[in-house]
Amino acid sequence: MNRPLFLRIALVLAIVFAVTMALLPKPPHMPIDQFGDKFEHMLAFATMSLLAAFAYPTAKLSRIGERFSFLGALIEVLQSIPSLHRDCDIHDWIADTFAITVVLLIVWAVRRQRGARLP
Repeated sequence: MNRPLFLRIALVLAIVFAVTMALLPKPPHMPIDQFGDKFEHMLAFATMSLLAAFAYPTAKLSRIGERFSFLGALIEVLQSIPSLHRDCDIHDWIADTFAITVVLLIVWAVRRQRGARLP
């Protein structure tokens, strides 16, 4: 399996996992729960952003950031559905967007340092 295909499959799996965990009425306990909800959000969106940047190296980083920030907002809206027994929290979306921004800025800086053509 070539690297881009592997990264794209990993990205899809990460997105499915993150959305599933966010929308389960009672998600299973994970070892990282001890670090708090915001850490989990930031880790998930940082991971997805990094995978997307590597899986789609010619995509505009701003577009990747925009799409993942929208996904974070959509998750928060869906969590407001009463039958899910979850809470919509704008601070979760802010944490998501912060993590996305930091990761993509690092990717941008590394690409710039290496002299890569920046989309």
